[in-house]
Amino acid sequence: MKYTTLPQTNIKVSKICLGTMTWGEQNTEAEGHEQMDYAVKKGINFFDVAEMYPVPARAETYGFTEKIIGTWLKKTGNRSKIILATKIAGPGDYTAHIRTNGFSKEGITDAVHNSLKRLQTDYIDLYQLHWPERPVNSFGIRDFPYGTKSDWQDNFSEVVETLNGFIKQGKIRHYGLSNETPWGAMRYINEATSKGLAKPITIQNPYSLLNRTFESGLSEISIRENIGLLAYSPLAFGVLTGKYLNNTPKDGRITIFPRLSRYSSPQCSDATTKYLAVAKKHGLSLTHLSLAFINQLPFVTSNIIGATKMEQLKENIESINIELSEEIIEDINAIHTIMPNPAC
Repeated sequence: MKYTTLPQTNIKVSKICLGTMTWGEQNTEAEGHEQMDYAVKKGINFFDVAEMYPVPARAETYGFTEKIIGTWLKKTGNRSKIILATKIAGPGDYTAHIRTNGFSKEGITDAVHNSLKRLQTDYIDLYQLHWPERPVNSFGIRDFPYGTKSDWQDNFSEVVETLNGFIKQGKIRHYGLSNETPWGAMRYINEATSKGLAKPITIQNPYSLLNRTFESGLSEISIRENIGLLAYSPLAFGVLTGKYLNNTPKDGRITIFPRLSRYSSPQCSDATTKYLAVAKKHGLSLTHLSLAFINQLPFVTSNIIGATKMEQLKENIESINIELSEEIIEDINAIHTIMPNPAC
């Protein structure tokens, strides 16, 4: 395994982060425990979860993934070995069963305490805002929704102060953003700086060969402001394994959950076919090509991989040992030039 540090800290984390959002829906507790056991054996010390997991979010399964991690931590006694990241759910119909008071002080307080209880721990290493309260272009929305009505009121100051309060209490060590825009990221950074408070240290946004929109604006912020990318959906819901090109797997995530369809357009299939040709040309699996490209980027702190089957997990983790030549990167960028970001 290769390691880096969480920006603005001395906390060492594995370059591969174990994603967990299928546990409690597509995976059982026993399977989640098996994945964590294997990941730790392979040198992974960084786990990412969220209070709303598993996905898709349902009232019946709310919090199950955190509970699965909690029982594993209790069983193994491995809390001190793991850097644990979780998230407070953003507002919207999708999460109305969780709470409706957003990132208010009361909402964050409720979320932090409930996550600590489910995870069976006294502290969270990295606490993240899962998505903005205001309307933004995320989750497959390409352009800024400027005509969308919203009751959102500017509350950056309250959020930063509340999170810093939990840092002082020792209940969280650091905080980060997720699905955030350049404007939002800079607002949080400036708000914290102006008050002499701790700044966000990471931003967890989608990044894959089918969606490199992070490079437009956010990558510069990441490098200049020292806020690292935690890349999620690096395999585009499994599309970048190539398994959807010739058939539709009955147990595939997109098959089971049609709502998760932003990577299944004809344009995405066309681009995936082209990337597969590059992988074959250089003797790599498409999975390894896709993940290794992300692993080597200077603004990426950790690459969040997830799997429903152990063989998938093993292949994903093995990507850390793949080094891409300049020729391979040139071939990848040539496709990106003619087919930029077919999914976003």
